[in-house]
Amino acid sequence: MSETTAASVPALSVTPRRAWQALAVLLIGMFMSLLDATIVNVALPTIRTSLDASESTLSWIISGYALAFGLALIPAGRLGDRFGHKWVFFSGLVLFTVASLACGLAQDSTQLVVARVVQGLAGGIYLPAVTAFIQLLFPPRTRGKAFAIMGAVIGVSAALGPIVGGLLIQAFGEKEGWRYVFDVNVPIGIIALVAAVALLPRGAVSRRESGGVDWVGLALVSGGLVAILVPLIEGQDKGWPLWTYLSIAGGVVLIVFFALWELFDTRRGKSPLVPPHLFSHAAFTGGTILALVYFAAFTSIFFSISILWQSGLGHTALESGLVSIPFALGSIVGASQSNRLAARLGRNVLVIGVAMVTAGLAALWLILLLIPATDLTNWDLLVPLLVAGIGSGLFIAPNAQFIVATVDPQEAGAASGVIGTMQRLGSAVGIAVIGSVFFGTLSIDKPTFSGRPSAAEIKDAVAQNVAIGFTHSAAAALAVSAAFALAAFFLVFALPKRVSRGYEE
Repeated sequence: MSETTAASVPALSVTPRRAWQALAVLLIGMFMSLLDATIVNVALPTIRTSLDASESTLSWIISGYALAFGLALIPAGRLGDRFGHKWVFFSGLVLFTVASLACGLAQDSTQLVVARVVQGLAGGIYLPAVTAFIQLLFPPRTRGKAFAIMGAVIGVSAALGPIVGGLLIQAFGEKEGWRYVFDVNVPIGIIALVAAVALLPRGAVSRRESGGVDWVGLALVSGGLVAILVPLIEGQDKGWPLWTYLSIAGGVVLIVFFALWELFDTRRGKSPLVPPHLFSHAAFTGGTILALVYFAAFTSIFFSISILWQSGLGHTALESGLVSIPFALGSIVGASQSNRLAARLGRNVLVIGVAMVTAGLAALWLILLLIPATDLTNWDLLVPLLVAGIGSGLFIAPNAQFIVATVDPQEAGAASGVIGTMQRLGSAVGIAVIGSVFFGTLSIDKPTFSGRPSAAEIKDAVAQNVAIGFTHSAAAALAVSAAFALAAFFLVFALPKRVSRGYEE
């Protein structure tokens, strides 16, 4: 996120009506980028068959997007502070629209992954401008309402993703329908670009002097994270050769060098990518780990369920999208009540939220473990997904403000940027780990027959063994997701009990 804060920037001189029009444009862009984080889940099985993509490619399609998105957030905020948020937003949205078209036109898995990474990078470039503009355009008395609307858009976009993806694939066919999951962004992006030129005000630049972008720090952290993520995604597919272990070790070394460089940059009076003094607050350190771990659990849920529902159980993309409806509705309900409950219950709203997510994921794991694969229906998953969805809504909306409350008020902008980045990195790491577990445990037995079977009997036996194999792997993957959620539950207690102007024990 941008480091722009309410205290550091003046409100632009725009009419209230113009401010709300500008907000609508900004939220269209935000909706597109967040919808694309989840809409692709139901398209993964059809992408796999259409492009003959490997298991690791499916992980890259989601992890590559999330990683590039997260790494772009902080430097993009800095560039907006320096050159103006309008044109950073516009440039990022242009790149996102073009990359979406490239995804839809991809002829092989390599082209798709590259276009998807560029798409994530573009989303990370323009998203910080949304929060920066809200700070600039709205006075304190209406700023809360603007942020509440933004929170609702976040919840709705994530919830609608699988359903919209399923509808598009159903409408345009299983073979080529996945392309429209990306192409749908093109007309929306063009409309948003025209509106951005007309409605976003000029001069949205922070008064704060910018020290520029810490390109060395960005290169070190990017290299380190990629070096760790590549073997996590490719290792299982390649049989964990020596280079995977060397890459992970090299990635850790680069992360250490990144930390040392940030300290060095600070001592020189420069503007580091991640201010090291933030981590002098033990509670903030715990909170950033919480953001990473929770999003690792949250993002991976429908990666597992979508592949199981389509590749394992033979359902359509639309049927797979419909499975997510209880979670989507629960998320909207939870998010709508989260701020009110946070004011009343303080940190306990986060505790309750993560506990519900953990319980829901544990219940999903038990259901996949105990119910025969061929008997599974979406009704079996309804209650656990509803519970997990409500919990997720309760957690996601207010969690950032509790983490930001662990640092001094003047550090809130920098802290928000770090939190946003950690959430995206958590998504990338979660998919990498879950994908490795899912496909690493996938084993489909050959059917055996006592006599000479008919073609129908062979087909039924093969389908049954495929369902059993995929259900077993999905259960293992959801067990890991539940473990991430359980770890997040304990990390919540590192945060302050209540959010106020300062930090409260």
